[in-house]
Amino acid sequence: MSDKQKLSVFKLAHLNLRSIFTGFQEFVDIVQRYFVNDEFFDENKRDVAFLFIEGQNEASDEWMTNGEWYEYAQQFNAILFEVEHRYFGKSRPTENVSVENMKYMSTEQALADLAEFVVAMNKEHNLAEDVKWIAFAGANYGAFLRLKYPHLIHGAVSSSAPMLAVVDFQDYFKNIAEVLNETDVNCLSALQAGTAQMAERLKDKAGATNLTSLFQLCTPLEEVMDNEDDISSFFSILSDNFAVVAQFNKANRLSSRNTPLANITLDTLCNIMTDVSKQEIDRLASVNSLMLNAFGETCIDYSYSTLLNDMRNETWEAALGGRQEFYQFCNEYGYFQTSTLEVGFGDIPLKWYLKQCTDIFGSQFNETFVNRAIERTNVNYGGLDIKVSNVAFVNGSKDPWRTLGITNSTDEDAPAIFIQGAAHDANMYPSTDKDLPQLTEARTKIRGLIQSWLNQ
Repeated sequence: MSDKQKLSVFKLAHLNLRSIFTGFQEFVDIVQRYFVNDEFFDENKRDVAFLFIEGQNEASDEWMTNGEWYEYAQQFNAILFEVEHRYFGKSRPTENVSVENMKYMSTEQALADLAEFVVAMNKEHNLAEDVKWIAFAGANYGAFLRLKYPHLIHGAVSSSAPMLAVVDFQDYFKNIAEVLNETDVNCLSALQAGTAQMAERLKDKAGATNLTSLFQLCTPLEEVMDNEDDISSFFSILSDNFAVVAQFNKANRLSSRNTPLANITLDTLCNIMTDVSKQEIDRLASVNSLMLNAFGETCIDYSYSTLLNDMRNETWEAALGGRQEFYQFCNEYGYFQTSTLEVGFGDIPLKWYLKQCTDIFGSQFNETFVNRAIERTNVNYGGLDIKVSNVAFVNGSKDPWRTLGITNSTDEDAPAIFIQGAAHDANMYPSTDKDLPQLTEARTKIRGLIQSWLNQ
């Protein structure tokens, strides 16, 4: 069974020019957590290790005895490691998350953490000289780690990975709209009609007052109806009612088990949105009430000033690493999920996100900076043209992130596995008897690829 959490100690700055030229090293005790499970490990051969890379979430030992990688480990007699990403969860390398301190938070530094971790575990667990490490990630880190450290990582399963950094991620909500339309031909049109009705009511004070009551808002909308930032924030929060369900629709997600959200699917939302006994805007309000109850909230705080106050909180106690994740968006990836009234999720413009970058992190994080940062990321890692071997790129047709991933590949050494009907990270979760046949088939393909990599 899995051991209790462990800690690893790495450099705060792996790639520091001052270190190179003066010999100075910035060593700190990075409280970087990891978990290990050796229940299937072949103590004689000691030649297979699986690495689960956490992204912008706190690491959980649930993964040490759950998920498809755990089932693969049983077949391949692998020792299992899960590593928490620096600056997330309990892995807190600096006093706080000020802009100055977050200069140490980058993909490059995180990958170097993982490389040092592999070297350290090879020694600590006396792994074989020819040990083969296979990385698993529900993001781009698996593929990037194989790209940058091929002498340490033998293969990677890259699930729902956005390989292309992009500033204006218009496709996110367009993809959700497409999936809603596939769920029920009347669902998307009802959403678009309801959103148009909301926009119409925002044109006068009486209409805004009605929206305050209808959507259970913490702050009267009529007081800020001329504030573009507040209105964009309002639409953004309401769009999340659909996004959070669409992204993980019917996936056997560990974090949603035994919660009200586990039973809410796109079918649930579309059943509400196609209820012809109500006007479309009232159907949207019903969806909102459902999601408020699911998250245990009584009203929506959509205020832009509240958003800024939350995101400017530099303490580690701030909620769930949102500041750190958004810093990555402004500093490396973009991924700004924009929309328009026509798409169906309201007016959520790019300028609203770019304003957040400067309002939260400072004037240097302006549009020019963000554009150059995203361009640099694609140059560093290759975007959709990444040249890498022994990587499986796995995506689902229902995943709104799919258009930033590799869904088609002629490279036998880096195949794309595209799962019709599957949502975000679906292949990573524990298998069930309710799984789509094509999801089961994809997992079998991944198993075969891992076998072929280990045979090399």
